[in-house]
Amino acid sequence: LATGPRQNNSIFYEIRTYDIKPSKMKDFAEMVNKHFHLRTAHSELVGLWSAELGAMNKVVHVWKYDSFAHRTAVRHALANDKDWQGKFISAALPLIEKQHNEVAYMVPWCELGKPPKEGGVYEWVTFRMKPGGPALWGEAFQAAINTHISAGYSKLIGIFHTEYGLLNTVHVIWWNESPDHRAAGRHSAHEDARVVAAVRDSVRFLESQENMLLIPLPHSPLK
Repeated sequence: LATGPRQNNSIFYEIRTYDIKPSKMKDFAEMVNKHFHLRTAHSELVGLWSAELGAMNKVVHVWKYDSFAHRTAVRHALANDKDWQGKFISAALPLIEKQHNEVAYMVPWCELGKPPKEGGVYEWVTFRMKPGGPALWGEAFQAAINTHISAGYSKLIGIFHTEYGLLNTVHVIWWNESPDHRAAGRHSAHEDARVVAAVRDSVRFLESQENMLLIPLPHSPLK
């Protein structure tokens, strides 16, 4: 991550975030449950969640693509899929207040993980790093993440570094058995000298950070 290429292949991930009208969140979730199989028939869905804490009426979904040409072909196919357009898009768009997307690569020292079991919650943490890219802050950030992993307070799912969108942004996804399990892990981490030292070194490159607690929707491969 520090100085070399992000990865040795063309695979990337599109992170799409929808803000749903507050009175329409239930309707949107029902439409997703009923028709989202029409979308996943076209390309690989990594995860699909609704925000529980840290944001409200927000849906986050992550898609995997082999290349930009692959994404273009998928988007073209979706535009011409009458079932998808008629049963989902035409009915869903009036329920959505805002859409946002980013393109991100998985950092090369991380592989996409899976939770040890179903039924947990996901913490989505977004770090805005100082301009300069991974050549500036990559080593310290990697050390901080690896310290959290070795401490074992939560399960790492993936780390994404933006290519399009707000640059110098890193999204980290963690899995916990429950919100209380996550709270207990955070408390232990704050008293762990290894974690404190690694975080203290990395925060000098940090501009800001925010997080959300996410609940997987039924169509999400990560449950």
